[in-house]
Amino acid sequence: MKKQKSSNEHVSSFNYFDLLSEEIVFSILDHLDDNPFDKKSFSLVCKSFHAIESRHRRTLKALRAEHLSRILNRYPFITHLDLSLCPRITDASLAVISSGCNKMLTSIDLSRSKFFTHVGLSILAINCSNLIEIDLSNATELRDPVAAAIAEAKNLEKLWLARCKSITDIGIGCIAVGCRKLRLLNLKWCSGVGDLGVGLIAVKCKEIRSLDLSYLPVTNKCLSLILKLQHLEDLILEGCFSIDDDSLAGLKQGCKSLKTLDMSSCQNVSHVGLSSLTSSAGCLQQLILAYGCPVTLSLADSLQMLSTLQSIKLDGCRVTCSGLKAIGNWCVSLREMSLSKCFGVTDNGLSSLVQKHRDLQKLDITCCRQITHVSIAHITNSCKSLKSLRMESCPLVPKEAFVLIGQHCHLLEELDLTDNEIDDAGLESISRCSNLSSLKLGICLDITDKGLAHIGMCCSKLTELDLYRSAGITDSGIMAIARGCRGLEMINTSYCEEITDVSLISLAECSKLNTLESRGCPLLTSIGLASIVVGCKQLSNIDIKKCYNVNDAGMIPLAHFSQNLRQINVSYSSVTDVGLLSLASISCLQSITILHLKGLTPGGLGAALLACGGLTKVKLHTSFKSLLPPALLEHLQARGCIFQWRDKAIQAELDPKTWKLQLDDIQ
Repeated sequence: MKKQKSSNEHVSSFNYFDLLSEEIVFSILDHLDDNPFDKKSFSLVCKSFHAIESRHRRTLKALRAEHLSRILNRYPFITHLDLSLCPRITDASLAVISSGCNKMLTSIDLSRSKFFTHVGLSILAINCSNLIEIDLSNATELRDPVAAAIAEAKNLEKLWLARCKSITDIGIGCIAVGCRKLRLLNLKWCSGVGDLGVGLIAVKCKEIRSLDLSYLPVTNKCLSLILKLQHLEDLILEGCFSIDDDSLAGLKQGCKSLKTLDMSSCQNVSHVGLSSLTSSAGCLQQLILAYGCPVTLSLADSLQMLSTLQSIKLDGCRVTCSGLKAIGNWCVSLREMSLSKCFGVTDNGLSSLVQKHRDLQKLDITCCRQITHVSIAHITNSCKSLKSLRMESCPLVPKEAFVLIGQHCHLLEELDLTDNEIDDAGLESISRCSNLSSLKLGICLDITDKGLAHIGMCCSKLTELDLYRSAGITDSGIMAIARGCRGLEMINTSYCEEITDVSLISLAECSKLNTLESRGCPLLTSIGLASIVVGCKQLSNIDIKKCYNVNDAGMIPLAHFSQNLRQINVSYSSVTDVGLLSLASISCLQSITILHLKGLTPGGLGAALLACGGLTKVKLHTSFKSLLPPALLEHLQARGCIFQWRDKAIQAELDPKTWKLQLDDIQ
């Protein structure tokens, strides 16, 4: 009997998965989605799969700095480390990374991290000698010693320093000397950097392909050097107010490799300076002139010889009819045109343009308030290859015109009709666009469940649906979407006041849903919330502000099932201390908005804030500031949490007695 039992144990313990080679298992992992639940399930199949998954992973997005040592020990072959969700990264954290990753690490994202200094970065640069990408965006406190530490990363190719306002020309000079292999450099909003630092980059870093100088006080002194770079492809000069027509004269001397030029908000540049592009930028594909000089006949004529241009963005510019007609006469065939918030766009000018540029794939006419059905008729008849059409707030376009979109533009993938006169007949026609993935119908007051049902039946690829303040939508319409669009990832039903728990129960079948915005839906209760969180475990953003009937009974299942939750707004709900404290079990939770919760006490609030260890942003009413101990606020801020205080009028009377501070409650 003992022998037979031993034999049975041997058979039952045999693992057929062990017969698979590591290459085959790697191939299986390559085909898995980025869904962390799938990867976790895979690693739990057996010990060999657990070990192989550890060796296979190359990218990691950490949530808590204190777990880095254990995580990096589990995943020894990480090449890309994203720490943008870890607010408190210290020099000690960077030392752990340096020893854990060593030469394997090639990319690190510290764009929203704080508390480290040049000491930690120096250790990182020296030990991780194969680093080619570093993102330090938003590190407003970092100074030149940090730049000197970065300069020790000799193999660096991509560096983001956006909003590093305390770094000066001296620091950038160190980077220019030390990082000769740089191909991408982002200095947006680095207000301490000027001509000297940028000039040194141009002289020392000859391999630069992409350079963002947005809102820097640079002039033609450094621009003339930048334009001599032999490999420069993307140049962003947004908000460089000192750049003028004379500055662009250097374009005549070179910059043959330039593919993208962004001169948004460069108020001192006119068609005279832009005419230099035609004699130099032989490869220019995208030109962005948003909020700049008027789009006149002179401007259009100065750019008509750009034979390789595919995209032009003129958002916020004053437009003339003659200017648009002249753009229509260009010999090039545009793929993308953006006229968002342009004053002066009329049927005459727009119709002339789209009739000539029939290969347009993206068109943005947001807030072009003078166009009518005439423009839509010409757009749909001429541009049948459109994949993206944005036309929010075009009030003179009648409901009949929207039928034309579905009749002619069958390739549409993105459609923004926010704040327009579309009705159910328009939605029925648009449902022919079976490739639609994003549909925005906010403030469309004439649509009902009948029209939305057509979208649900025919647009199975839909991933994003915005119904903000579309008051005619009820449970019936949402149920149709849930049945037909199982791949839905985002839905906004805010202020659709007829929506009930039935909608949330039906949406629970959309397992990929990650964003639920349902503020101002007074008929929603905890029953609906509990249902959707059970079915949609990938939810990362929930807004239930002014859902007055949602209480702790909804928060507790949410805390259990929504372990991916990063942001939540529970303002004006019926959540109390118990529900708020239950959220502490969600390790991913980073942002929470808590305004005017009648059932919340200072003790409960303090305990919840302490327990939610990953919080980086909290919105509270100003009155709470004096009710919470300064020591508590200081502790949370030292942990990396930012408080945003709001002074909006409280809509419900609170009993002052319930707000008596008890220090013992939060210790």
